[in-house]
Amino acid sequence: MQALIDRIKQEGKVFPGNIIKVDSFINHQVDPELMLAMGKDFHAKYQDQAIEKILTIETSGIAVAVTTALQFQVPMVFAKKSEAASMDKNQYQAKVYSYTRGKTFEIRVAKDYLKAGERVLIIDDFLANGEALSGLISLCEQAGAEVAGIGIAIEKTFQPGGEKIRQAGYPIYSQARIKAFEGDTILFEEN
Repeated sequence: MQALIDRIKQEGKVFPGNIIKVDSFINHQVDPELMLAMGKDFHAKYQDQAIEKILTIETSGIAVAVTTALQFQVPMVFAKKSEAASMDKNQYQAKVYSYTRGKTFEIRVAKDYLKAGERVLIIDDFLANGEALSGLISLCEQAGAEVAGIGIAIEKTFQPGGEKIRQAGYPIYSQARIKAFEGDTILFEEN
């Protein structure tokens, strides 16, 4: 998606450890116009898949997941990284290691919000090692829901997550595919 790629080129910053900082428009300050365009792009890609639910993980995937859900006119649910006192104890859970935070989270979704047979589109902001995505897929499997597609804002194709998930048979569409960092320069693959 050219608008996202252009924005990454303009404002993305490369940090040690293969980290790209895009917090000026995706995961700290959010550009709602860009999120809307991204949601429309995911809808265009998966509109023929009879999507019934959008699933993401808190926090950074929420904005683009909401705009995607608006396009499909379906509910969006996000996996929580911490247990709230008000959360139903009847839930699906999976462990997810966060590379950027250096810790493991137990993600969870209440069983009321993810049902057997539902066609789910998973949306997330990043795909690198595939930990968050594997956790979201696990939640769907536990529920008996079908992963009808996966939409990723930014994929770092030089890391193993995308290949691992694709080899497992899941369709992934990434709006921006980064193939390498050369110093402060971000190199993209063609979609």
